[in-house]
Amino acid sequence: MNVAVLDFGKTNSKLFVFDQDGRILDERRTQPKWTRQGGFSVLDEAALHDWGLGAVTDAVENHGVEGVMVSGHGCTFALVDGKALTHPILDYEQEPPAEIAVRIDRRIPDFAETFSPRLPLGFNYGRHMLWLQAVDPDAFSNATSILGYPQYWSWRLGGRPVSEVSYLGCHSHLWAPRKRDFSSLVDAEGWRGQMPAFERAGAVIGEQRFGNTERSIAIHNGVHDSNAALYAYRRQGLGPLTVVSTGTWVVVLNPDCPLEALDHERDMLVNVDVDGGPVPTIRFMGGREFAVISGGWQGAIPLGSIQQAIDAGLMALPSFAPGGPISDRSGEIIGGTPSAVQRAAVALLYVALMVDLCLDLIHSDNTVIVDGGLNTGGLLAGLLAQLRPGQTFLQGASLEGSATGAAALAFESVGRDFAAEPPEPVRATQFGGLAGYRDAWRDRAAGHGAAAKAAGGAP
Repeated sequence: MNVAVLDFGKTNSKLFVFDQDGRILDERRTQPKWTRQGGFSVLDEAALHDWGLGAVTDAVENHGVEGVMVSGHGCTFALVDGKALTHPILDYEQEPPAEIAVRIDRRIPDFAETFSPRLPLGFNYGRHMLWLQAVDPDAFSNATSILGYPQYWSWRLGGRPVSEVSYLGCHSHLWAPRKRDFSSLVDAEGWRGQMPAFERAGAVIGEQRFGNTERSIAIHNGVHDSNAALYAYRRQGLGPLTVVSTGTWVVVLNPDCPLEALDHERDMLVNVDVDGGPVPTIRFMGGREFAVISGGWQGAIPLGSIQQAIDAGLMALPSFAPGGPISDRSGEIIGGTPSAVQRAAVALLYVALMVDLCLDLIHSDNTVIVDGGLNTGGLLAGLLAQLRPGQTFLQGASLEGSATGAAALAFESVGRDFAAEPPEPVRATQFGGLAGYRDAWRDRAAGHGAAAKAAGGAP
């Protein structure tokens, strides 16, 4: 049996074909397009659908795929009437007009109920739902189902409309983790009746034929991408662990962190795993910030350029994107004017130092697994292992933990084994002066050591 996983990210969307041994047999990539329509930035859904349908069809015809699974980025919802969208899918990177924001923000539940901090733009997609309802109430009244982003694509490809807890519980304002039920906002706005019945991530929710094949292909219920990465490793019986999932967002998940330690002012929140359990989380837009700081650098970063940046005191101070644990100032590069390759080194050091701070804030003292595209070549994980010698660091055998976890859920839902490669030990880097560089960065980034003191210091 082979499974096709559509991994819909904000910056890049991918298709992977997995076999039961966890091997990736094929992959394809594209970039979602966003357009202006009706005063909103919205997804070019038709273009992404055409790409996804073509990629799945090829996978079915060329690799004997028997199931299609979806992993999707957070912060996004879809309104459907049984046949089509009742409004284009909103881009979460847009702020409601001030006069609307004042009205809708009064209706957002307390952090104590939802463990969703009040974030800018559409980082809480319940906020964007309130905005759209205020501007276009017909989009809601005409909708029979409110779907999370992965559930939309599972439905669009031939499944039935369903809800899924890891996506609804992803800092949406729509979920109350302690009650394991919808939040007061859902009932106050009358949305509960438009929320379909729940199915576990990976469950078969329909069948569809693709291309010229006569076989019916199973459509599996989708999953939130970072929670899929968490599942990929928890299922392997590795003991207590923290997962650092990297992409457009860097999401740090530590199920062992006390809920009382979460500081809503530092973009700390509760995610919800695929079985409804709370997962304390902290995150920042690390992939986006890396691209801004590095000037869009692609490819490997020479080790010598990292040592040069450390020696010269070249560093990036937060923040270069909305959200994150240090979001009250605009980002800047200090210490001189770096060359292009030094900018890339500074960008990677910035991401490592931010993750290091996040690990302190999320009370991580267990095994850390570093996953995703920012760890290409293992350099990010190596920097973290050097910064935190008291912890064990592992990295995924591939960079695609989200897609791997999604594939595992699909295989397991139909009673098939899935034997992904275990994560690999990380070798710490050996850069001179890195600890002192970290101390200087924390002093400058958060005001004379405030971040280190709030976090309890580095281990």
